[in-house]
Amino acid sequence: MAYTWDNRVAFVVRFLYDIDNNGYLDAHDFECLAVRACVLEGKGDCSSARLAKYQHIMLSLWEEIAQLADFDKDGKITIDEFKTAVQNSCVGKKYDEFPQAMKAFIESNFRMLDINQDGILGIDEFRYDCVQRMVIEDIEIVNDAFNNLLNDDDRRKGGLTLGRYQELFARFLGDPSENTQAVYLFGPLELA
Repeated sequence: MAYTWDNRVAFVVRFLYDIDNNGYLDAHDFECLAVRACVLEGKGDCSSARLAKYQHIMLSLWEEIAQLADFDKDGKITIDEFKTAVQNSCVGKKYDEFPQAMKAFIESNFRMLDINQDGILGIDEFRYDCVQRMVIEDIEIVNDAFNNLLNDDDRRKGGLTLGRYQELFARFLGDPSENTQAVYLFGPLELA
C-alpha cells in the first residue's frame, strides 16, 4: 500500500515540497526550499549567487505548479490538487515531457543528494537522504530499497547517474504501477 501512485504523489508533497509541514503547498515552501538547496549543495555555504540561482529555480517551480494545480486560485495547493496536476502533466510521460521547472527541481535535487559531487548517487548518499526525511528503525530496509532501485548498469557504476535519476523520478510520478523499480527512489515509503 505504501507504494501506490496516490501515496507516492502524497509523499512528494509531504516530504519534498511542504517544507513548513502545514499540509499544503504555497510560495513560502518554495522560498524555504531555495535556502535549503543552497545550503545543502554548498555543504553549509550559501553564497548570494547560488542562493539567487535556487530562488529562481524554486520560484519558477512554484509558479508552474500553481498554474497547473491551484485550481481554486487561493495561493495554496492541497494534496488532491497536486495529484490532479501530476495526473494531467506527468502520468504516462517521459522525463523530457515533464514541465520545465519540475525538471529543474529534479536536477537540483540530484545535485543536493550527490554530496561528494562525483555524479553518482551512491548508497551512502541515499542513506543520508532517507534518514533526514523519515524515521528509520533498521538501516537494512534503506539498503534493500537502494538495491531494489538499481539495475545492472547502476550496480556497475556504483549507484545512480543524473540521467538514471531523472528517468526514475519520471517513473515515480508518471507510472501508476506499483511494480516499477522507481517506487524505491526515496527509500522505504511510509503512508503519507
